Amino acid sequence: MENEALLKNRLTELAGRAWGRGTWVFSEFLTLAEQDTLLRLRLECPFTLWGGLPSSERKVACFGSEALCGYVEPPPITCLRIEPVLQKFADALSHRDFLGSLMALGIRRELLGDIEIADNVGYLFCLDSIAPYITENLASVRRTTVRCVPSTPPETLSSPPPVTELVVASERLDAAVAAVYRLSRAQAQELIEKEQVFLSGRLALSPSADLQEGAIVSVRHYGRFQYEGIARETKKGRLRICVRIWA
Repeated sequence: MENEALLKNRLTELAGRAWGRGTWVFSEFLTLAEQDTLLRLRLECPFTLWGGLPSSERKVACFGSEALCGYVEPPPITCLRIEPVLQKFADALSHRDFLGSLMALGIRRELLGDIEIADNVGYLFCLDSIAPYITENLASVRRTTVRCVPSTPPETLSSPPPVTELVVASERLDAAVAAVYRLSRAQAQELIEKEQVFLSGRLALSPSADLQEGAIVSVRHYGRFQYEGIARETKKGRLRICVRIWA
């Protein structure tokens, strides 16, 4: 596919620049599918992925390391707090509302990371380069007047969700997806076959993949969860597993 070929070339060029110059080089925000493409490349240059929070889906590729570059440089990501000026009279704002208002400013999606919402306040992770433009120009979300300032995400966003226990037949990926999102096993398998499920940043290739403790599962249009392992076996031989589910 041409778009994937262009992406591979771009990522390879960024990695080569970091490796050849011994300096940090950063990509724009990558989707889960783009992260999967990067992880499948056999690059000589070391890299990490970061989106602002441990649970972030959209992430920047950070090409380099302290050993290679001789110093540490944080990724160029700013967190912006987007808050109603008068919370009492504000609409109930959704992820779609925040994203729609940002897109209306003519901003490329690749410059924007995840948008998290807490207490009707949006926390946007974006590249440093676009942060001033957003703070100066984003005046409203839906019909609500907002103020936009650089901020630190609240602890509630940085902390993982509480543990939820669910009963499944096995540690298979399709069984966990079905249990978390209250789907049938057939529906979960269909999502995996349609390349809608990612396992720790990689495209899930098989419904029968075994989950490892700490794995993060992302399901397009549903959400994401972290697998925490088996709590115990039930009397009927099924497994009670622990997961952390992001809303």
